[in-house]
Amino acid sequence: MPMMHRREFLQQTKRSTLGMAAGVTILADAASVRAAPAADKVLLAAVGVRGRGAHLAAGFLQRGGCEYAYICDPDTKLFESRAKQIAEQQGGKMPKCVKDFREALDDKSLTAIVSATPDHWHALSTVWACQAGKDVYVEKPPTHNCWEGQKMIEAARKYARIVQVGTQNRSAAYNMSAKKYIDEGKLGEIHFVRVCNMKLWANRPPVPDSDPPPGLDWDLWNGPAPACRYNAAYHNYWNHLWRYSGGDIANDASHQIDLARWLVGAELPQKVYSTGGRWNSEGVAETPDTQIAVWEYPKMLMVFELTLYTPYMLKISPQIRESLTEFPYWPQCATRIEIYGSKGLMIVGRHGGGWQVFDRPQREKPQVVASDNGKFPDPEHQTNFLECIRTRKTPNADILEGHRSALLIHYANISYRLGGVKLTIDPKTELITDPPEAMTLFRREYRKPYEIPEQV
Repeated sequence: MPMMHRREFLQQTKRSTLGMAAGVTILADAASVRAAPAADKVLLAAVGVRGRGAHLAAGFLQRGGCEYAYICDPDTKLFESRAKQIAEQQGGKMPKCVKDFREALDDKSLTAIVSATPDHWHALSTVWACQAGKDVYVEKPPTHNCWEGQKMIEAARKYARIVQVGTQNRSAAYNMSAKKYIDEGKLGEIHFVRVCNMKLWANRPPVPDSDPPPGLDWDLWNGPAPACRYNAAYHNYWNHLWRYSGGDIANDASHQIDLARWLVGAELPQKVYSTGGRWNSEGVAETPDTQIAVWEYPKMLMVFELTLYTPYMLKISPQIRESLTEFPYWPQCATRIEIYGSKGLMIVGRHGGGWQVFDRPQREKPQVVASDNGKFPDPEHQTNFLECIRTRKTPNADILEGHRSALLIHYANISYRLGGVKLTIDPKTELITDPPEAMTLFRREYRKPYEIPEQV
């Protein structure tokens, strides 16, 4: 297939649907990008600014040493307000607003993208950015399916790009001290880990298809997902639809799963099983509101528990996130991790919740033998990404680790979608060896022209 330069592509796009031939490499000379030194000021493009993207933009600008050159979003109604907010933080300099972030990738002065799109766009935006010689900060979960993570790693390594996943718990000093405590053997042998994700997230009623609202390029937003007419439920409740995401085990719990796996040093499991249901079924949601997953390792079980109908469970409050002395009320902490060692029980809270180790109670009173705390580590994670852009060191949440954590999520959902069948995993290849039909969900069919190429 002949190579196509980005400018040729964009010219063709104006005459037809946005398109790019699968397998096209954006750079004529990828090696020249690998050898190029980082600029003094990091120039960023915000890819997706509807929610988390706007928050990340404010956070990165507070770190200093960077500037937003582009805002990219298929919803042009967001441009005015988001551009104004960013300009106020960067001395009045307005970012350029474009619907298609590939226009920003054509700018050779651009250093990196910050991808805060819906989940189904994370992998494709990362691969295209790497091909264009840009570093990437990509929100969690990094992938929609297992195969995408393999392609992201391949692209990051081939083009020597920094790819940081937005699992910011890996940049928290208090989590590093928890890992040190475990690594030094102070918790003893660990054979059981529980990961919780329990809260209220109600189903939503279905609505009929309609025309997209003014300013929204629905085809571009839908991207790699199967073609369909605009539906407001799809647009606003995409976390709970298989075509766009993997439910709350992928959305919120990806933080706890990644943190738990990192703390105990777990790689890939040998067996995976998941069951549950969408028992509040009066609505548009497809993914479960009640789910259990079990990952079997040699001499260790890691268990995940999900409920989305439990308003009495508490996510860690902003006050505790910013406190250095307060801990969550662990029995009703919605996002806690419990690590059962032979010498003690460690309970960990994500996003500034801290950790405590409990010994056997005395007269029914808790006995805390070790603890540490810290604030929500968003600033540290963003700083780490900017530093790695300049130093070319591996970031705290490298795409390889993000992919491995996402695999746990995808394996669990594959088991769930196949009716709770137990999967057998080959940890060396990441493939599901049994049952054979599970591999049909290992990747998805991509809609042209929004395809991840076989060879990145």
